This record gives sequence, structure tokens and C-alpha cells, in this order.
Amino acid sequence: MDAAVKAWLISQLGTKTDLTDLQVRYARLGTARATALEILSERLADLRAQVATVNVSSVVSVSIAENIKAYERQIALLQDGTPPAPDDPAGTGDADTVLLGSFQLVERPRR
Repeated sequence: MDAAVKAWLISQLGTKTDLTDLQVRYARLGTARATALEILSERLADLRAQVATVNVSSVVSVSIAENIKAYERQIALLQDGTPPAPDDPAGTGDADTVLLGSFQLVERPRR
């Protein structure tokens, strides 16, 4: 794992991520994207295993529902290839997409 891949993984997973575990997973899985997806999926599974909402009447209310949704959104983006990882194979992602075309805006006649 080079410095660019390590920096990308930390930006996706946070600075509290165990670097030794990260290197072992990267060596086993082979890509930064697969490593990030595996770790985020485990974190999501841990959150889903917990009670999602705790209410103590007139004292406190705690909910992790938004955290679950945030992990689901981040996993979906990574599965779609966003943001590009430094070790992604060439020819993948939106960087190779070229859109051609034009259109003209014409004012509508007033009534």
C-alpha cells in the first residue's frame, strides 16, 4: 500500500482507523475500494445490530438512524466508483466520460 492509497483510505474511513488492520485487509483484498467497502459494511452491520433509538421521557433521546443512513449513502457512492481511488484500474469512473452536444436557449414570445 503506497502513501496515496493510505491517504485515500484514511479520508474515507477516518483517522481513528487501525493502520495495521488496514494494511492486512488491503493485502488480502488487493484494492483500496474493496478495503473501504469491507470496513464500512462491518461498521454498518455493527450499527444495525444496536438499538436504533433510546428515549428517556423528558430527559434524553438518542437516535443512530442518521448514522446508518450516512453509512448506506457512503457505501452506495463507493460501489458506484465515487470518489475515484488512486489504485482504480484505468478506464473506470467518470473521468473518461465525454459528453458532446449543445443546445440553444430561445426566448418565448410574449402573449
